[in-house]
Amino acid sequence: MSQPPSHDIEWNAGDLSCGDLVLELRRRVRAAPGQVFKVIARDPGAPADLPAWCSMTGHQLLDQDTAAAAYWIRAKTP
Repeated sequence: MSQPPSHDIEWNAGDLSCGDLVLELRRRVRAAPGQVFKVIARDPGAPADLPAWCSMTGHQLLDQDTAAAAYWIRAKTP
């Protein structure tokens, strides 16, 4: 297994539902453009929703480990 990307900020969203998850993630990435976030998200919809959200918003999904419920996302710069 390859090494996950390094990250600047880690956020454990726990079981936050995907609607609330992406709203809070949006607030966090806007406050830290260019930073790499490691997001822990255990909501069952996260494996589909987080990659789709990144694609729609221009943030970069660097890696994901669905077994560990971990996602590495680089916040876009303005």
